[in-house]
Amino acid sequence: MEQGAHAEALPHDVPPPEDATVDDWARDDAEPMSMDSGASHAEVAAADSTADAPPAPAPAAEGVKEIQSSLQSLELKANVAAQQDPQEVENEVEETKRHLNVVFIGHVDAGKSTAGGQILFLSGQVDDRTIQKYEKEAKDKSRESWYMAYIMDTNEEERVKGKTVEVGRAHFETEHTRFTILDAPGHKSYVPNMISGASQADVGVLVISARKGEFETGYERGGQTREHVLLAKTLGVTKLVVVINKMDEPTVKWSKERYDEIESKMVPFLKSSGYNVKKDVQFLPISALVGANMKTRMDKSICSWWDGPCLFEVLDRIEVPLRDPKGPVRMPIIDKFKDMGTVVMGKIESGTIREGDSLLVMPNKSYVKVIGLSLDESKVRRAGPAENVRVKLSGVEEEDVMAGFVLSSTANPVGAVTEFNAQLQILELLDNAIFTAGYKAVLHIHSVVEECEIVELIEEIDMKKKKTDPKKKSKRKPLFVKNGAVVVCCIQVNNLICVEKFSDFPQLGRFTLRTEGKTVAVGKVVEIPPAGSPTF
Repeated sequence: MEQGAHAEALPHDVPPPEDATVDDWARDDAEPMSMDSGASHAEVAAADSTADAPPAPAPAAEGVKEIQSSLQSLELKANVAAQQDPQEVENEVEETKRHLNVVFIGHVDAGKSTAGGQILFLSGQVDDRTIQKYEKEAKDKSRESWYMAYIMDTNEEERVKGKTVEVGRAHFETEHTRFTILDAPGHKSYVPNMISGASQADVGVLVISARKGEFETGYERGGQTREHVLLAKTLGVTKLVVVINKMDEPTVKWSKERYDEIESKMVPFLKSSGYNVKKDVQFLPISALVGANMKTRMDKSICSWWDGPCLFEVLDRIEVPLRDPKGPVRMPIIDKFKDMGTVVMGKIESGTIREGDSLLVMPNKSYVKVIGLSLDESKVRRAGPAENVRVKLSGVEEEDVMAGFVLSSTANPVGAVTEFNAQLQILELLDNAIFTAGYKAVLHIHSVVEECEIVELIEEIDMKKKKTDPKKKSKRKPLFVKNGAVVVCCIQVNNLICVEKFSDFPQLGRFTLRTEGKTVAVGKVVEIPPAGSPTF
């Protein structure tokens, strides 16, 4: 009786703000009760309950206790009500920690999956029992040292070969940051998968094996270390953490000489790939298998010469360029599926997506409405730049959406073109190949993979002259170019694709050209046809 009266009376006594919800009221009111406040609440309740009721004798001690207990149960219900809106709660969590995508890159067998698995174990994402299960599985297949990688490598093909084929995904948190790990495959024939992983990453962790012979194999021409670094830079991975792994290996034994040798070979190469080594690259030694120098700093008894931070500290402190939450929406779609509507997945590169928004799927110009949003399985009402999201849409069928399409704002839609001008750096052409008009390759730009043709070489840029006199333009229109050349050219594709000028949206304006499983050039879009036109 009293409880009901109290619950009804309260809203009359305290008029709620117009936009307040029951949840807000419950949350504001649900403060922990001390015994004193209990008594005063009891008096208020008693006063409230007597307001409309006939006069009654003052409550006895038991009565007060009864009122207190009923108030506490009311409070519990209020607390439950406050917690029942996961979207509200999720939105609060969302704003307290920044989110970053980390891609693990490097040569096959450098220990990328093992490092990813160890991070998940150390951050409490995987329990001991699961680890024991994986240890037994790995032992049964005579692959004892692979058990940590099993956390990241989930399909049977990966476990049998010990190679990551798909881009594995997992989540962990440090003090200030929520991370999504993208474990990119390192084997030569899987580079396209690595491209789809790196194109969504903010930070790259380049894993290098310190074991005698393994670093050299990965670093030589044809090894994946070089190609991955170039791809990472082109795909917009601005910050690189170079972890020198397997330092506990018998041929290395935490040797400072070996660590220094690898660092001294990598630094000039990283510089030539476009990284500012002082500002954007951090080297550190680890052992992914035993977890040394990963979550906690190095034990001096194991490695006396290392005074630097551990991997978790480096990742937590890394600064990445901010994307614009108020900019036009740009979300390249990497996958789609059907679930009571069409659900598209991708990373928001610009702008903020909210439930109820009207957006455009390009290039097929489908007007859609956002009917649901989720981050890491949790429903949210909105999501901003750098978040990996699943967006449920109405207004488009699942079969009409493809990877490579872009979810964009209606007021300022992404360009859809069949040709564009680009500045290319030629890396390494296949034997006897000539880069000239008519050259064909496979274009990888954000989540698009499309066959393309070079239709015209516009000018070759002499980088040496450009440095001495940046305003002077080369007049030479080349017929062909060789390895190492920088050239502006016109590229054509058969189907409409969504691209932007690199200067406007770097994430949608940088790309790689590949031929027969090899990256032959990296580039950026410098000019696109006028709005609404697919060609110049």
